[in-house]
Amino acid sequence: MHRLRILAPLLLAAPWSMALAQPFPSAPVKLVVPFAPAGGTDAVARAVAQSLGKQLGQPVIVENRPGAAGALGSLAVVRAPADGYTLLLGSNGPIAISPSLDPKLPYDPARDLRPVAAVAAVPFMLVANRNLPADDVKGLVELARRKPGAINFASPGTGTTNHLVGELLKTMAKVEMVHIPYKGASPAMNDVASGVVQFMSGDINTLLPMIQGGRLKPLAVTGAARSSLVPDVPTVAESGIAGFEATGWFGLFAPAATPGPVVDRLAAAVAAALKDPEVDERIKALGGAPLALSGDAFGAYAAKERAKWKQVIDAHQIKPD
Repeated sequence: MHRLRILAPLLLAAPWSMALAQPFPSAPVKLVVPFAPAGGTDAVARAVAQSLGKQLGQPVIVENRPGAAGALGSLAVVRAPADGYTLLLGSNGPIAISPSLDPKLPYDPARDLRPVAAVAAVPFMLVANRNLPADDVKGLVELARRKPGAINFASPGTGTTNHLVGELLKTMAKVEMVHIPYKGASPAMNDVASGVVQFMSGDINTLLPMIQGGRLKPLAVTGAARSSLVPDVPTVAESGIAGFEATGWFGLFAPAATPGPVVDRLAAAVAAALKDPEVDERIKALGGAPLALSGDAFGAYAAKERAKWKQVIDAHQIKPD
């Protein structure tokens, strides 16, 4: 009986010890996309998932959990076991914008999520109605200065990154323009094309068919560098707004308590996946480029983005619809 009392705790602990001894990962990894299929975040997830699975030696399964502007899927990862088997493909919306936009956000990305590695940065493109008497950002700004409040810009909704790009342009160019929110990108694009609204920002690969069809004209891309999809279109910074940069960025996050060695293993796998020519090609097809940051460097990048968009949101007193 005495020996059984000694062995009992050891027997109970054995399964946990065996689990800890197993190399990570020893089972499939779930990558949560907090938006519906077919969007930009989903496209990035599927671009990297297969190659990431090869690097890890286990399948990486993409799971879409849309709702509440990305909050539902993000919260699901926050509440998941901190073992590296449930990850979030975070983006600037749920990670950098929502914390300042939504006072009731049920998670704090800085506290509740651990940055693993960045994946990609995808700039937006400013496009205008074909009849607008301005062919670049410099001309648009001059027009807005001559006619304060007469220039309108569309977005898929209040508080979206596309909306905040317009507000950032107003702030940095020191001009007054009016935001017109729509319920989605398609009606916004159609009204810019028809001249109801003068300009907007949007995803390059979504806008490109309307540019090629002659319905919209490009003004600038919003990243620090030109996009390979539209190499002849200058950046906003090149067009006279020095220091302007706004991108849609994407990266992997884990629950905050995920162990360091697990995070390091995941980060190394992401870095290797981003060197895969197929992954590179699929990211470039979205108009973007791989973003090679991991750990603390990625965390600092996300923190800088939160600070930037908080300043814009506070300055213009933007509230969610």
